Amino acid sequence: MSRIQELFNRKKDHVLNIYCTAGYPKLDSTLQVMQALQANGADLIELGMPYSDPLADGPVIQASSSIALANGMTIQALFAQLKGMRTNATNGGAAITVPVILMGYMNPVLQYGFEKFCADAAAAGVDGLILPDLPEYEFETEFGAIIKKHGLDFIFLVTPETSEERIKRLDALSTGFLYAVSSSSTTGKDKDMGHVSGYLQKLQSLQLKNPVLVGFGIKDKPSFEAACAHARGAIIGTAFIKALEGQEDINGTVQQFLNKVLQ
Repeated sequence: MSRIQELFNRKKDHVLNIYCTAGYPKLDSTLQVMQALQANGADLIELGMPYSDPLADGPVIQASSSIALANGMTIQALFAQLKGMRTNATNGGAAITVPVILMGYMNPVLQYGFEKFCADAAAAGVDGLILPDLPEYEFETEFGAIIKKHGLDFIFLVTPETSEERIKRLDALSTGFLYAVSSSSTTGKDKDMGHVSGYLQKLQSLQLKNPVLVGFGIKDKPSFEAACAHARGAIIGTAFIKALEGQEDINGTVQQFLNKVLQ
């Protein structure tokens, strides 16, 4: 059983996944941010691999990617930073025990070498992948077997426009959880979670194999609670990246942000 599956077996609701950009706000911030998230109540960490053309990301996360790239973050540098994260206390913080997912895009992963990427991710202690531009057909015919070989979960995204048939198909292909995008837009746009509830109730009614986490537009306690009313939990990205901007006190900033969401 994967760490992600263990998490959902143990925690039945209000699962909080926080997205952060690797190498942001500084190149060496990655593990410090992850340790602070773990220490202050995040159940799962979605670590964004910066890319120059992130199709699903809004301006805030795009800007954080640009800064991380300028800082010198690469896939190679990220794996070097993550090495030993599961066994060693680094930066004066605890070893990472929560599940960690890498989110990114196919172009840099293919340049790195897909199988090498999966092998190195697994060796670093990564639990799963989100690659929004990996087509379903290519996943089934080529890449899914490699991901499975290295013991990684793979999470597909669905939207309110995804057909019921396709939702069930992507759920069958996914492991870990299913990522329910709250609307067909980029990250960071304000959403009326009341309007999203019908979509989430539809997903509930389908009796899917995987637990559902809601992303895009979750930013504070009210939107988190609204998302959790009809899903197992939610993903916060843009609001957290905004909170980190220009901050020197990473631990204090993370604690303050998560307290506002969870308390």
